[in-house]
Order: sequence, then structure tokens, then C-alpha cells
Amino acid sequence: MNELTKFEKEIKINFNDKKLLKQVFIHRSYINEHRSAGLEHNERLEFLGDAVLELVITEYIYSKYDRPEGEMTSWRSALVKGESLSKEAKKIKIDDYLCVSRGEAKNTGKARDLILANAFEALIGAIYLDQGYKIVSDFIIKNIAYKLEEIISGVEYIDAKSKLQELSQEKFSLTPTYETVSETGPDHNKKFVVLVKIGNKIAGEGEGNSKQKAQIMAAGQALENKKIFN
Repeated sequence: MNELTKFEKEIKINFNDKKLLKQVFIHRSYINEHRSAGLEHNERLEFLGDAVLELVITEYIYSKYDRPEGEMTSWRSALVKGESLSKEAKKIKIDDYLCVSRGEAKNTGKARDLILANAFEALIGAIYLDQGYKIVSDFIIKNIAYKLEEIISGVEYIDAKSKLQELSQEKFSLTPTYETVSETGPDHNKKFVVLVKIGNKIAGEGEGNSKQKAQIMAAGQALENKKIFN
């Protein structure tokens, strides 16, 4: 538990329930290789953390700005998207504590970033359960909401779906379409896989715990697809 004490110092939060903190870092794949260890993976915490994160960010934006709903929704999307969360997860060194299978440990890039983003949401869920709303709200504002001014001052709040639509219409006069190809998991913790197509060509694929998140990830992958736009 010494390493987790180091992590607590990193985030400046001292957990009452150390087992709850440990659960934050347990990926489902790790359970499959350590079934006798009596561990619980972090997906339920991730589910809770996702909801808490959205509420805190929504409340934060609402309290500071009186702007059209669509504009505020775009700002929120930019703050809570997977790419944003994985970057913050790396800053607080979540990667150093993750427990994943040997196969998952070899993954890099977007696959690893998704695990990190999910663990960050699990951490939010754990802080909420252990410390309450005020502490988790302070944590989210410090580690996520601080980027809002930067987002508003630039064009970062235009999410990947909007950027892809603009580029696709400019180059091909086509609007991207999204197709959900799989939906797995229990109702409280769905995983969606979505394809984005431009015309009849598959431009990208994304995965997330909501269709919206999976679509944004698919659009982001499409934007990086040189075969489509070059």
C-alpha cells in the first residue's frame, strides 16, 4: 500500500478506504489473470465517476457563463472527452499504478489512453464515495475545469465530430455517418463500438461508454486517417 500512499500525496487526498483507492487501478483484464485474488475491477467506479464528472463540469460552466446551450455543451464535451482525461491521468501518474493483463500491458497509443481515461473517471467515482461532493468537485475543477478559458479562447471546444463534418463537406461534399456496430455489457456499464463512414468508406472506429463518446473517438481517428484526406 506504500505506493498508493505516494499517489495520495500526488493528488493531495488521503483516502479513508484504501481498498476503494486500490480498485481504481484494477482493469477488468487483470481480474481475468488473477481470479483468486478477490479483487474487483474499476468499471462500476468508472460509471459513477463519469456521471459525477459531467455534473460538476456542467454546474461549473452554468455558474460562470450565460451562453446558448449548444455552446456550453461543446465546451463540456471538450473538457470531458477521453483525450482530455487521459492527458490529466498521465499528469497525476495513474499509468504508474495500473493493474492490467500482460496482453493489455503491451498496448500503447489510443488503446492505452482509453484505459487511462476510464481509470481517471474511476478515480473521480472513488473520491466522491470516500470524500464527498465538495472534495471531488474541487479535484475536478483543479484537474479538468482549469482548461475552460483556454478552450473558449481558441477553437478547441469544436469537437472532433464537428471538425470531421467541416472537413468532409469541404473535400467531398459529404456528411459523415455513424454506425453502432456493437453494444456490450450490462445496462449500467455499456461499451459501444462505432464506425464513422464518409460515403461508403470506413474512416474511423471508436469505443466508449456512451454512443456520443464512441462517435467522438471515431471522428478523432478519422481526422488522423491519411488515406481518407491525403
